[in-house]
Amino acid sequence: MYLMKPPVTEVELLEVESIPTVIVFFENHPMEDMSSAFDGTYRVLFPNLAQRGITPTGPGFALYTDVPSDTVSFEVGIPVDKPLESDITTDSGLVLKNSVIPGGKIARISHIGSFDGLSDSWPAFVEAVAVGGNELDMPFWEVYVTEPSPDMDPATLQTDLYVRLK
Repeated sequence: MYLMKPPVTEVELLEVESIPTVIVFFENHPMEDMSSAFDGTYRVLFPNLAQRGITPTGPGFALYTDVPSDTVSFEVGIPVDKPLESDITTDSGLVLKNSVIPGGKIARISHIGSFDGLSDSWPAFVEAVAVGGNELDMPFWEVYVTEPSPDMDPATLQTDLYVRLK
């Protein structure tokens, strides 16, 4: 699966298959409250998947369906080996749904460092993709290749940035 590749510092173009996922969708979510979306999702996602015999097959991700401003619409989830039988409304009110990371022609680059630096990496990545003569499409997504833990050095986190191409 392409989501677990070693880091790259130059734009890499790939042709990929879609990947089944289980997600929570956030519509027009405030940008300043992103951490609650991630924390809330991952708190309920893994126990619910385990109860249903569904196994994660890759790292966590966020898939953005529009360009962020003060708010953003996006999915938070994980690739899985099989889909849910139906949507699940959790005790916290979050709804787990089936989705996919889309296949097709995509571009990728890696961000090494804390999540705070992602806002600088995205514009540079988008510019590099466009300068290479590629036309960007929606959606775009981040894959959190390095699983964060309380005792890790944030400077070592690998987050891969992806954008779909036309």
